[in-house]
Amino acid sequence: MAQIYIGTSGWAYPTWKPEFYPAKLAQAKFLGYYATQLNAVEVNFTFRQLLKDTTAQKWIEQTPDKFLFTIKAHQVITHIKRLKNAGDFLPRFFATIEPLANARKLAPVLFQLPPNMKADANLLEEFLAILPRGARAAFEFRHDSWFADNILDLLKKNNRALCVAENEERTTPDIVTADFAYYRYRKPTYTGEERRAMVDRQQEHRAVGCDSFAYFKHEETPQGALYAVELMRTLNPA
Repeated sequence: MAQIYIGTSGWAYPTWKPEFYPAKLAQAKFLGYYATQLNAVEVNFTFRQLLKDTTAQKWIEQTPDKFLFTIKAHQVITHIKRLKNAGDFLPRFFATIEPLANARKLAPVLFQLPPNMKADANLLEEFLAILPRGARAAFEFRHDSWFADNILDLLKKNNRALCVAENEERTTPDIVTADFAYYRYRKPTYTGEERRAMVDRQQEHRAVGCDSFAYFKHEETPQGALYAVELMRTLNPA
């Protein structure tokens, strides 16, 4: 049966007390508590620093068996090399997240490209060819030129997901290009109608056997976490 994973982009926010975290909960226990409410998290700090083995082991110990971590790809890959000639750094990056993969706690890796990076089908094809086959990957394109048939066809051919990222400026076309779907809900607030549409879309994925990952934006306020819990409880009632 297809699985739906719901979470936020990060968890270490004391300002989420007391609406999400209990008022007296120590910050060292945040992840353990978070994992009782949601079943996945998107880790963004790996964009700037490589994951340490001790940190990965701590996360593994603090979360239940079926809890998953999405890891954002390092900026060397996406913003410095801009996918070009990344073959030397890519194995180093994937080696740091191997403990999560070995523990079966690794969700798709997110490759978020710069807003000023325009579509280049040949470059994307070369990069897709060196990605580890066993790892799921999602691509967040932030320039409209990427939303073209030849790019989508490349993703489909390689079973890589188009990250459906929505914010107040842009919404990615909601097109499934892999055996899983990937969503980043970036708006600060959502209406009841918008949240019901999320439920309907996720249920559509489940009905056709497509795993789905959905992450709400992290803010100083707990609103994104509360939206995530609401969606989680609607789609995955205990």
